[in-house]
Amino acid sequence: MAATPPSFSPSRTTCASLLRELQVIWDEIGESDNDRDNMLLQLEQECLDIYHRRVEETRKHKADMYQWLADAEAQATNLVSSLGESTVLPRGKGTLKQQITTIRPVLEDLRSKKDDRIKEFLKIKSQISQICDEIAGCGQFKSVTDSDVNQSDLTSKKLGELKSHLQELQNEKALRQQKVKSHISTISELTEVMSIDFRKTLNEIHPSLDDSLKGTLQSISNDTLARLTGVIHSLKREKQQRLQKIQELAKMLVELWDLMETPTEEQKVFSHVTRLSSASVDEVSTHGCLSSEVIEQVEGEVQRLNVVKASKMKDLVFKRQNELEAIYRGVHMDVDSESARQILTSLIESGNIDLSDLLQNMDGQIRQAKEQALSRRDILDRTEKWKFAAEEEKWLDEYERDENRYSAVRGAHKNLKRAEKARILVSKLPSTVENLTAKVKAWEMEKGIPFLYEKIPLLHSLDEYIVQRQLREEEKRKYREQKRLQEQAAVEQEALFGSRSATKKPLCQSNNANTMAGTPTARRLLASSGRHGTPGGKERRESGRVNNIIPVNYVALPKDNSVSRGN
Repeated sequence: MAATPPSFSPSRTTCASLLRELQVIWDEIGESDNDRDNMLLQLEQECLDIYHRRVEETRKHKADMYQWLADAEAQATNLVSSLGESTVLPRGKGTLKQQITTIRPVLEDLRSKKDDRIKEFLKIKSQISQICDEIAGCGQFKSVTDSDVNQSDLTSKKLGELKSHLQELQNEKALRQQKVKSHISTISELTEVMSIDFRKTLNEIHPSLDDSLKGTLQSISNDTLARLTGVIHSLKREKQQRLQKIQELAKMLVELWDLMETPTEEQKVFSHVTRLSSASVDEVSTHGCLSSEVIEQVEGEVQRLNVVKASKMKDLVFKRQNELEAIYRGVHMDVDSESARQILTSLIESGNIDLSDLLQNMDGQIRQAKEQALSRRDILDRTEKWKFAAEEEKWLDEYERDENRYSAVRGAHKNLKRAEKARILVSKLPSTVENLTAKVKAWEMEKGIPFLYEKIPLLHSLDEYIVQRQLREEEKRKYREQKRLQEQAAVEQEALFGSRSATKKPLCQSNNANTMAGTPTARRLLASSGRHGTPGGKERRESGRVNNIIPVNYVALPKDNSVSRGN
């Protein structure tokens, strides 16, 4: 026997039974027929509302299913396009649920393929990014996220291009590692010849180049390669210079030995140096043969032999004289070069002085000159600042006398900015001059000699400047007084003959009147008075016509008065 549908089950309460029960209750209550009809109508309306809501919900559910189906189809189409797949999407047949059931597994499969493809892209892009960061020399590697993957193009072709690019970068990385290794080997050979600290040299280029740091990724960046190349060039140049210096010193040694008939046994001490006299740069590979200690030893021997050889001392003496003169010129001190050179020539040619002592004396003079130059440096710096401020002060005086300095000419804003900076400098000039004067006096008291600047005592220049500045201040004061008197005379003349602006109506009143006349309330009042024949209406219209015909330019009057007062 077939089962009874749930809606007709005897055990369930039906609408008819409920209605009968409601009738019984109404009978007991004594409800009128009108009230019963109203309640029944209300029940029917509520039932209709429930059916309407259920229909609307079902319709919305249907629309949502259509929307989901459309979105799923669009998403599946996009996935097929982005993945470059040849998957044929199922056509919509049957009910909505059947269509959804058909397309759902296809969509999930495409999504799974997309996720797998994105993981492949991320893996390759991460490797590419890491190698690129290594080449760029980034300290930290930038992580690759899903946003870095173009999800609209996840085809196998694009993946193959990325793999090809990765292979190129890996090859580039291998070449760079080989270059770094080769450069390090070259640096090791060069530093060994010149006894330079190899490990320190590598650390200065990049700490990761040190083999003792295990687990550190060796830098292969463009900057590291460039610095390695630069260090190699520098070391080769240093090697060339040291070899040339050694060869020059060796040549000088041989010449001095020949002149002074030095015994062979003494010459053997520097045989490792003389063997390099005719060697090329590439042939020199002995450990430490171009070290700074070897060069210092040879230089010391040459200097010792030169001290003995008086004929070679003259050039050294004049070299010291040139250095001394350069120091004096650098701090604006007067030097009589010609006289000094004549005295030195006379002393050398007379033979009455030990040239070694003369050289030591000149070294002492150079030290004293450097100390004196150092003691003058602070005053010289302050002097340069004072001179610059004084020049700006002269420019500012000329600028402020220019009546057209505020006109809109080209470069006026630059002059205005310069004037602002110049006023700040000029305001500090008195203290600058006072401090500089005190510094110079203290220096002269300590040294016991006048402080000369370009052959002139600096205090004398400062005193002249102070006098000239006082004169300029007096001239400016007179100019301001004269201008004040001119302005006072102009004011008195204006008071005597009266002001045109005194007879005019103030600007604010005109504006207020026009403003009030222009408001909506005022316009309504004027229109009302005109319609009802108000006596004042005609007067207002006449007044309005007068104001419209003869406008008074109150704005120009204060300008004319200001011009007349200025004149």
